[in-house]
Parts: sequence; structure tokens; C-alpha cells
Amino acid sequence: MDKQRAKAMGRGGGRWPALVENLRRRIAEIEDGRRPAGCAVVSSGCAALDRLLPSGGFRRGSLVEWLSRAGAGAETLAMILARKACQQGGALVVIDRRGEFYPPAAVRLGIEPARLLVVQPSGGADELWALDQSLRASGVAAAMAWLERLGSHDFRRLQLAAESRRVLGLLIRPGQARSEPSWADVRLQVEPLPSASAAGRRVRIDLLRSRRGIARGTVELEINEQAHPVHLVARLAGAAAPARAARA
Repeated sequence: MDKQRAKAMGRGGGRWPALVENLRRRIAEIEDGRRPAGCAVVSSGCAALDRLLPSGGFRRGSLVEWLSRAGAGAETLAMILARKACQQGGALVVIDRRGEFYPPAAVRLGIEPARLLVVQPSGGADELWALDQSLRASGVAAAMAWLERLGSHDFRRLQLAAESRRVLGLLIRPGQARSEPSWADVRLQVEPLPSASAAGRRVRIDLLRSRRGIARGTVELEINEQAHPVHLVARLAGAAAPARAARA
């Protein structure tokens, strides 16, 4: 009996990847059915990065988790995405508990001052409350926050808050959070790369997780610091870079 069962499992082994993929798609369809109507996709500002994502961009009403160390470029990338979200109407709310956010830098990236609201909570509980309320607010296109610690319960609450409206939640988190559970729709890791150009910075973006299909992928981008507003340009990967790196 055991040999017959093993043979049967062996014959069906080739079907498992297809079954898992079909199940993943079905779950995504069910989740989409719970979203408000009109949950559009927001472009990252770079075709190569958009192609890396199953939805062809970042879905409104979802959380995007950016993992990186300070100064690696995650804040700039998130701000460019926020700019894209605000272009269709709505404000950007920045939850700045550390008091380190510099509004002129956001304006330099193309955020209109009239669409920028900065909130400076005094503690962790107030920070999460402010972010939760921002994700639920009408008239808000995107909400951005730096969260070093985020429990699973609070993470889930933020996800539900984002899904209740068309607000795009942008979470900047340290690299060590990679080992923690995530309720984000998309989780990305940002690493700086050497750049020979004085006009910009190079970064590598690794797709670590997606709730909507492919869960891995890499793209190298150049952040053009001299452009106004700042924009992204995909670059060919170097010889030592993964073969799956993309180009615009």
C-alpha cells in the first residue's frame, strides 16, 4: 500500500506547482473582492520596477514595506511613489515621530506643498494611531511612516485600515525586520550600489514578497538627483548581478 501511495504521489507531483499557483490566484481574487471599487494601480515611476510587480504597479488600498538601512534610498523611492499617488488627487501624510523629516526635500522630489501634511506624534502608540487614522481618511492618497518595531496585531490592523480606503501605506523599516511576519501587499529590500555618475545614485531593489503571484525578482535603478522632479532610470545589471535584473 505504501509503495502504491508513493507512486500515486510521484505521478501527481508535477501538478503541485500548478495547484499552488491556482490557489494563490484564487486567494488574491477573494481578497480583491473585499476591496472598495476602483482600487487602481499606482506606477512606481519606472517601467522596469512596475514589470517586477504582479499588478504592474502598487495597488491603492495596500501596504508597501521598504526594508533598508538609513540613507540607502528607500525614503526617496517611497516618496517618488507617493508623488505618483498624489497626482491623481489627495494628500500625502508623513508620520514623523523622530522629527527628522525635511519637507523641502519632499518638495524637491515633486510633492506639492499644498498636498503635504506632517504629523509628529510623541510616542509609539500615538504614532500607530496617527498612521491608522491617516490610512482610513478620505482625501489622503498616501501615508508614510518609519516603523522600527511593528507587532503582528498592529500590522494586521494597519493592513485592514489601508484596505478600507484607497490609501497607499508606505512603511520604511530596518533591514532586520525581514525575519518578521509581514502583512504588506509588497515587501521590498533596497540596497545602495556604487555609482560612477555624479548625477544620481544606484540602488538594487529585491522583491522579497508579494501577495499576488511571483515572490522574487531584482531590478537595479538609478535615482537621478539632478532631474526635477527626481525620476528613476533602470540600468543593466553588472556581470556579478543576478540574471533576473531588469531594464526599462
